[in-house]
Amino acid sequence: MTLRYQPPDEAHRQRFHQGTDRYAYRMFGAHPVWQDVDCWHFTVWAPNAQAVSLTGEFCFWDYERYPMTKQHDGTWEIRLPDLYFTPEVDPVCFHYAGAEEKLRTYKYAIKGADGQWTLKADPFAFASELRPNTASLLYDMDGYAWRDGEWMAARKTFVPYTSPINIYELHLASWRRGENGQMLTYDEIADQLIPYIEEMGYTHVELLPVMEHPLDMSWGYQVTGYFAATARHGDPKGLMSLIDRMHQAGIGVILDWVPAHFPRDEIGLRRFDGTPCYEHVDVRRAEMPQWGTMMFDYARGEVCSFLLSNACFWLEYFHADGLRVDAVSSMLYHDFAREDDYLPNHHGGRENLEAIAFMQRLNTIVYRDFPGVMMIAEESSAYPMVTHPVDKGGLGFGFKWNMGWMNDMLSYIKLDPVYRRWHHDKLTFSLFYAFNENFILPFSHDEVVHGKHSMLDKQPGDLWQKFAGLRALYGYTMAHPGKKLLFMGGEFGQFIEWKFDGQLDWFLMVYERHPDLCRCVRVLNHFYREHTAFWQIDGSWDGFLWLTPDDRERSIVVFMRMDLQGEAVICMTNFTSAFYPVFRFGLPGPGTVTECFNTDLKEYGGSNQYNAQPLKAQEELCNGLPWSVQVCVPPLATVYFYYQREPEPAKTKPGLTGLAQGVKDKEESTDATT
Repeated sequence: MTLRYQPPDEAHRQRFHQGTDRYAYRMFGAHPVWQDVDCWHFTVWAPNAQAVSLTGEFCFWDYERYPMTKQHDGTWEIRLPDLYFTPEVDPVCFHYAGAEEKLRTYKYAIKGADGQWTLKADPFAFASELRPNTASLLYDMDGYAWRDGEWMAARKTFVPYTSPINIYELHLASWRRGENGQMLTYDEIADQLIPYIEEMGYTHVELLPVMEHPLDMSWGYQVTGYFAATARHGDPKGLMSLIDRMHQAGIGVILDWVPAHFPRDEIGLRRFDGTPCYEHVDVRRAEMPQWGTMMFDYARGEVCSFLLSNACFWLEYFHADGLRVDAVSSMLYHDFAREDDYLPNHHGGRENLEAIAFMQRLNTIVYRDFPGVMMIAEESSAYPMVTHPVDKGGLGFGFKWNMGWMNDMLSYIKLDPVYRRWHHDKLTFSLFYAFNENFILPFSHDEVVHGKHSMLDKQPGDLWQKFAGLRALYGYTMAHPGKKLLFMGGEFGQFIEWKFDGQLDWFLMVYERHPDLCRCVRVLNHFYREHTAFWQIDGSWDGFLWLTPDDRERSIVVFMRMDLQGEAVICMTNFTSAFYPVFRFGLPGPGTVTECFNTDLKEYGGSNQYNAQPLKAQEELCNGLPWSVQVCVPPLATVYFYYQREPEPAKTKPGLTGLAQGVKDKEESTDATT
């Protein structure tokens, strides 16, 4: 796989302008090419510019020394020998340390439609300078020897809907730091992260945006280099190595991707050629007031090709196993964060029809060309059919974050257990729509910042109750229909909110309660992976049965998960601190229930209340089910039981005498009434 320059034919140019070019990165940007000598070929789209030049340290930032040639379709091109970007071209001027790397920086000097010169980074650059510097870097993407062939071959037949998906979301810059507080390199992260993920039992990691961005506090969501892996941790091949090593360890990698908005930085996409190129001409569609950013104009074919090719680039050249698409709701609606001040579509509605068409096209192409990957929508509205096929009218995503379930659960667990009985519907409402989409249940980075408290500190009560409540919540979540996601730090009980400018509080692991919680999460993760009942049927009622849905007085819920082979696991969660030595819940038939996991065990920091022996079901009606069983219920805990169902006992058919006696009894009863 190479990224050498490929001269575009007219058909390729047309695809770019039509919005269907998934290979735009092969034409645009800086590419090595052989022409008698080694050269670099540069192409940029600036249709309304009066002039465009290539500039950089190699020419002392002269704006006019290397003018580019405008093509008929609004693109500009130039080709220069590689020698121009090395100290040898002028050893007298470029004799300083670091000249070799500095000379390979470049920008486009663009004389806009207004006659003003501005310096712009290359939108298609494969590498960028480390902030606060903002120049693009010449970078040859060829040469990395991938070793994940076994993983990539298996991925082609991977079906995520019927597989365990348990995601560890992390921010590379703040997961761990070096001894002096410095950010780790991609290889240093791999050395520490891979054994941790293996031990904890997660199936995937999801990385907050790794695309180049100028501001640390944006967490990567203010992208200026869409095709460039951030230089904070090394060069692009370093990120390739991290993903490669993940794959070799059997860990999938999902990248956070931001196609909804971009920052206003002068070196970025805003008014790229002096006019709106990537954004709409009308500020009501061009600006996002909530975030202070610019919105992409999906009505422009060139913008769609830019984003489409960018998504495919990360899947193809970095072997990403999926993209989590940020802020989909802001793409779907023109009135997002605008109330009444918005420009409606041509039908007079609020839906962004061009963005919808783009997402449908994107998902169609991705799933066609990259079998086994996951396209995940962060979508917080009630827009229908987000994960339904495009040919059925859906957006075509593979999964959607279940933001409704997440908001209900987090608002519920913040309540004092005394008051939870009045909000029991927050536990049960999700099942009214659980199978309408393919859901991921997220406890993400957004929920542990900006005064929302950490996952542990959301829990009311003293320390024991906080830890017990969090263990119960995690146990309940793991059994609930839907794939799983937890942000870093939640697994060991980070007490303060997430800080982007430092590392997680790993020192907490010297205290007893935190490693106990981490141990509980680890066992939960492995239990989830090992039991098909928890993930094989996530999309229908065939894999779920309520056993006790409405015990609001005790804030207890009991349900059962099933697989196609007959495995059944019962989940019972007590969301109060009360201990119930005897509690009865219904069963669909006779059999035996055996406790197999309990968040209240001593080894997890609990009170150690458990069901030591297998329990036989009795033929006693409970919650509309013909059989039932009595168990003990620990405080603030989730307990799993294996349910081994047995055949129904044979019913004794009454003989003639019995029938005759029944008729006689009926007659006597009738006479007495008369």
